[in-house]
Amino acid sequence: MENITITFSNGKTKEYEKNTDFYTISLDYPMENKIIAAKVNNEIFPLDTKATKSETVEFIDVTSLAGYKAYQSGLKYLFLVAVSKIYPDADVHFLHSVPRGILSEVRMTHNLTSDDVSKIKGAMADLVERKERIYRYNMEVKDANKYYLQVKEDEKSKNIQSIPNDVVTMYRLENKLNYFYTIMPYDTSAMNRFELVFLGRNRIVLVCPNVTSGANVPEYVHYENIVANFMASKQWLRRMQVPYLSQMNQLVSGSKVKDFITSNEILYTEDLIKASDKIISMRDVRIVLIAGPSSSGKTTTMKRLSAILRSRGYEPIGLSTDDFFVDRDETPKNDLGEKDYECLQAIDLDLFNKTLQDLLNGKEVELPEYDFVNGVKVFEGKKAKLKDNSLLLIEGLHCLNDDLIPYIDQKYKFKIYLSPFIPLNIDRHNYISTLDLRLIRRIVRDNRTRGKKVDETIKEWQLVRSGEERYIFPYVYQADMIINTALAYEVGVLKVYAEPLLYSVGIDSVYFNEARRLIYYLQVFLPIPSEYVPKDSVLREFVG
Repeated sequence: MENITITFSNGKTKEYEKNTDFYTISLDYPMENKIIAAKVNNEIFPLDTKATKSETVEFIDVTSLAGYKAYQSGLKYLFLVAVSKIYPDADVHFLHSVPRGILSEVRMTHNLTSDDVSKIKGAMADLVERKERIYRYNMEVKDANKYYLQVKEDEKSKNIQSIPNDVVTMYRLENKLNYFYTIMPYDTSAMNRFELVFLGRNRIVLVCPNVTSGANVPEYVHYENIVANFMASKQWLRRMQVPYLSQMNQLVSGSKVKDFITSNEILYTEDLIKASDKIISMRDVRIVLIAGPSSSGKTTTMKRLSAILRSRGYEPIGLSTDDFFVDRDETPKNDLGEKDYECLQAIDLDLFNKTLQDLLNGKEVELPEYDFVNGVKVFEGKKAKLKDNSLLLIEGLHCLNDDLIPYIDQKYKFKIYLSPFIPLNIDRHNYISTLDLRLIRRIVRDNRTRGKKVDETIKEWQLVRSGEERYIFPYVYQADMIINTALAYEVGVLKVYAEPLLYSVGIDSVYFNEARRLIYYLQVFLPIPSEYVPKDSVLREFVG
């Protein structure tokens, strides 16, 4: 029997028989957290993959981006099987990601109780303890299509037909077949840390470790206003008879998507009108603060809201906190010694607050614009002065944090949080997460406006995400209003721009696997021409 030599990431080596699977090899490489997958030449492989030649192997866990995505998928599968064991007729839907969790809904004949949730959690723990294998199959599309028709999951049947391949990767846990848009852990023991949070109304949030939580299960903080906003968007889609991607693809292939786009844009405009009505009704408000994570559409929302307020007789003045960044060589550094562009101190707070105070005192001020190429503020004669009918609109990452402008009384502020939840699910078990949507938006925008390669954007994304956990989400509860800035149709438009960029990421890149994962997601979306997108759409902020 031929032997091969495996070199571990710590430099140690060991010989194995050729075609030994990575799971067997991983047993000789103990890690603090459960091993999820193997990384070879920057490509991620499931642990059931066989090693066919001598090579260097890095094992990954939930603290890596790919490991986290696989852990999430494995946890969803674990939940599905556990629910089916206790309630065979229940229909589980994973609605969307929420901050630090996955929002699920168990549709069944009776209302779930906390006792039911405890039983489900117990069944999941039992599956973890038993180390049940998650088997991987390459199934012909026609057979997968037939299976989903048999189990009455028609939307999956239609999605399968949209995949431009002859085979689809399917997984089996006990007697349940399913597909996901990531690789899967080898067995159920990998998902040994999780929590279930019961929200009532048959909704449960699945919480698991993530890249920023250090493999610990983070504490779930419930934002009812975000969930309510998302559910309102879902209800709108049901009224439009477009609950899943398959219906959206039918609109595209039937040349009917343009009317849907118009309706979707009107929905976003109606939210802005509601915001303007609230602002006007609160007569003391002088400052409207628009916050949101990266690529949530803050700039467009401020411009659109300004236009609506102008039509109501106001003269709004818009400011972006990004224009008040300190010069790049003065940017604070994080614990790793890297520049921290996400922290509050990355803003020149003295200049920002002096400018704001001067404006509120009736003075004319010169506003800076930040030169992102050279990393400096520039003053080129852009001036502003408040009038009696003026409102200040400020957009930026930290606009929910009162430390941004601590001396202004709350009654003079109106805070808006932008939450880009795309309400369109791929199917009942798969969705485009808010994080993935924003990353795709950012990849397209950064390449168009700053010439950045995909690798650079994904690398920065990890720091951006860490900053959001510290600097945005803790303040969401303070928002006076939530606006969903995701458009149900937008992934089809973004696909046209994003796919070529993602394919440009070579196998020698450490972000090769992340790029391919996004490509895999995008393949089931039919492309939508950007010419259908209105010029003032929030999507134009990214595609131009």
